[in-house]
Amino acid sequence: PALNTSTTLLDFFFEVILSIYLYHRMKLSLTACLIGSAAAFAPSTGGRASTSLAASEKSASLPFLPAPQNLKGYVGDVGFDPLRISDYFPMDYLREAELKHSRMAMLAWTGFVAVDNGLRVYPLPDGYEGATSATAHDAAVATGAMGQILLFVGILECLSWISVSQMLQGSGREPGDFGLDPIGFLEGKSEAEIESMKLKELKNGRLAMMAFGGVVTQSVLSGHGFPYV
Repeated sequence: PALNTSTTLLDFFFEVILSIYLYHRMKLSLTACLIGSAAAFAPSTGGRASTSLAASEKSASLPFLPAPQNLKGYVGDVGFDPLRISDYFPMDYLREAELKHSRMAMLAWTGFVAVDNGLRVYPLPDGYEGATSATAHDAAVATGAMGQILLFVGILECLSWISVSQMLQGSGREPGDFGLDPIGFLEGKSEAEIESMKLKELKNGRLAMMAFGGVVTQSVLSGHGFPYV
């Protein structure tokens, strides 16, 4: 049902983040299927694409299973790939998808909780005042904003895919690297320090993906704001 009240600009920004997250899931799944189909007819090139198994080596996180060999050399590798997805898709592509979902989830969780704790950006647009993070979607649909969000997200995705496509063709680009470091987190850091920063991002991102799913579910089920009980 259409809302009689309107939410804030911050609610609108949250909807942008949520739409990006959902759009990525759909697009990345479709692209993965296409890449997997093409890879089935491509000759093996070794290196990271190797799918050979060392039967004697066990996974650190699942010691009753063999260690996935294609995870070797990637930050955050604890041998967790029970479905052996890394045997069928390029690891660079899988890491790109994981980082993108991680970053979106970290932003989405922060925005979701911040709005439900009263954070607002004024002036408020008509049709958005009063909605919560959980009901912001309906407000965006009712005002027609959702279509605009999908349009601009689609444009950004088309542009970003150029980098991903070049990476998959061997450009040497690291997964998730768009050259964006305005605060200089990695400037003057050693290789070990850079790897540590990347691991922190990955761990926080993995946690955020689970946390965002949990906070949305609990918000809808409880019908209450933060802390959603």
